[in-house]
Amino acid sequence: MREPLAILYQNERLVAIDKPAGLLVHRSNIDRHETEFAVQRLRDQLGRKVYPVHRLDKGTSGVLLFALAAEHAASLSAQFEKNQVEKIYQALVRGWPNEQGEIDHPLTREVDPYDTVSCRESAQGQAYAQSYAEAPAQAASTRYRTLARFELPYRVDRYARSRYALVELRPLTGRRHQLRRHLKHISHPIIGDSTHGKGQHNRFFQAQFGCHRMLLACVSLRFREPLSQRECFIQSPLRGQFAETVSKLTAESAAFPLR
Repeated sequence: MREPLAILYQNERLVAIDKPAGLLVHRSNIDRHETEFAVQRLRDQLGRKVYPVHRLDKGTSGVLLFALAAEHAASLSAQFEKNQVEKIYQALVRGWPNEQGEIDHPLTREVDPYDTVSCRESAQGQAYAQSYAEAPAQAASTRYRTLARFELPYRVDRYARSRYALVELRPLTGRRHQLRRHLKHISHPIIGDSTHGKGQHNRFFQAQFGCHRMLLACVSLRFREPLSQRECFIQSPLRGQFAETVSKLTAESAAFPLR
């Protein structure tokens, strides 16, 4: 029997779950073969309609927020759109980034597969995709902090030893695939990212640690509740295969936590 989604927080206006990696938030043109979605599973679990107010990529796990009424969804979505929500992620990346820094790199717009008009099979969809391709790059900023560094005695690419790092990420803007694209931009791609990552390192983690997911998770959200405007902080530690992989990596490597 399928396990219920882990609920991190719930009141009469909202509910937050710990989304597992590999689960879509809702139906998408890019994954038409999928039959399960977080919206559907949570609705069935609670026995009531739920409204997603932001998104996590299919491969990303962690804190996912829903409203329990349309008016509360609009209020929460507006906070995300205005970058008024503090979002903190953790990722395992290739190489050793600086102890901390900010990536300020504009990103071109990407077609949103959640938007039904993006279907490439229609003239309308093709026009939509073309408008995205021709749009100017948008400002995008991400702050990061290195939490731990690891070194393994294996040659994965051109170096005799391979280095990895666990980093904390705070997106200051909300562009599509921003964290994945920004980390690729500074040559520290996320392990398990099949689109923006490095195939040889992804395959190494599959073979060495049995890890078959993208190692990116939303570990906390801080926002204002609808109506009361009370600050709400929801967090979820690394779990499952992500936590297991970091534990195995730590045991097999020389780790250098920041002082």
